[in-house]
Amino acid sequence: QGLRIDSVNAIGGISKKAPFVMQTLADVLDMPIRVVRSEQTCALGAAMFAAVAAGVYKDINEATRHMGSDIEAEYRPDEKRALIYEKLYKKYLELAKLAETIN
Repeated sequence: QGLRIDSVNAIGGISKKAPFVMQTLADVLDMPIRVVRSEQTCALGAAMFAAVAAGVYKDINEATRHMGSDIEAEYRPDEKRALIYEKLYKKYLELAKLAETIN
């Protein structure tokens, strides 16, 4: 609620195997998608939170700076495609509102 999101970190299989999907996601969301290098991101995240809980780092941001994984790829939105997706989304919202009125 009220938290601004500027980018998305992608993990796992499809993020590493399907550049087209990642580029499309960047275009649809109109924000960068960064593919994390680590193959064990869930375990790494758990270790970061454990380090914070143990007092090694003061907060998760500090733990991430020290323990975080590198980014192996980044997909930036294409402005033209992002605009098309934004227009399509607005049309979808209009149609969804109309569909709610149909009994």
